[in-house]
Amino acid sequence: MSWLLVAISAYFLFATVSLVDKYLLAGPLPNPKVYAFYVGILGLLVLFLVPFVGFYYPGPFEVSLAFLSGAFFIFGLFWLYKAIRTFEVSRIIPAVGGTLPIFSFSLIYIFSKGGEIFKIGEFSAFILLILGSILITYEKAKKISLESLKISVIAAFFLALSFVLAKYVYMVQPFWSGYIWIRIGGFLMAMSFLFAQEVRNELSKVKMNFPKKTAAIFLSNQAAGASANILQNLAIALAPLVGVAIINALQGVQHVFLLMFATLLSLKFPQILKEEISREIIFQKIIAILLIGAGLILLAI
Repeated sequence: MSWLLVAISAYFLFATVSLVDKYLLAGPLPNPKVYAFYVGILGLLVLFLVPFVGFYYPGPFEVSLAFLSGAFFIFGLFWLYKAIRTFEVSRIIPAVGGTLPIFSFSLIYIFSKGGEIFKIGEFSAFILLILGSILITYEKAKKISLESLKISVIAAFFLALSFVLAKYVYMVQPFWSGYIWIRIGGFLMAMSFLFAQEVRNELSKVKMNFPKKTAAIFLSNQAAGASANILQNLAIALAPLVGVAIINALQGVQHVFLLMFATLLSLKFPQILKEEISREIIFQKIIAILLIGAGLILLAI
């Protein structure tokens, strides 16, 4: 099951990217629409691959499908960044992690007219991964509010729609050709943000007050994010149609990596990360990791 290993590798990179995203959204690039704009614009750099990979025009329907996938991805990112900016991450991530795979499976079931369903082992793994994803990010003191749930559901829906459409793109196009068309769609959606006056104003401010250090951090993070996105899309291309929902449910793996990074950093820099963790939280994280591990084992066998 090569797509499973590819997906896990993608979430390893996403774990490092999310740490930097949180830093940038908290200060240097606080506007979610501007952040999503830059992500979409930089996605066009994939055109440099055109001379080296098989890229062609497959037809109007196939291109439209790819454009929609890319556009929904950037739109979903905007809502996700908006949610992270407006509410605590601990309220957003469990909601998105729990609803994204459910939306993915629901869309696959609808689009396939009931033809795509889980086998018993896959369904058990799917449930375990979702439960583990929610549990590893849940904080009792910061319960999900109705407002944060609304915005999280919107983000999850558009991201799920993007991933499912991407799978249909890869079913009719070679990977690199489909991926490039999807990124062009993301670029076009990002350009549409320029119609908003707030974005144009914010871009002017960022352009004038964009320190070289911040630019270097942002670009390096986008390079890592692009690599993670390519791996995630490759996993989607390799997986069966219903496997897209499982790839989305694997989000908990990303948080396992985040937990590992946080633990290592706290040991290396105790003066910076000296957050106290209760026995209850440790027990919760261990149970979450066991659930995710059990889900991965079920998928592997």
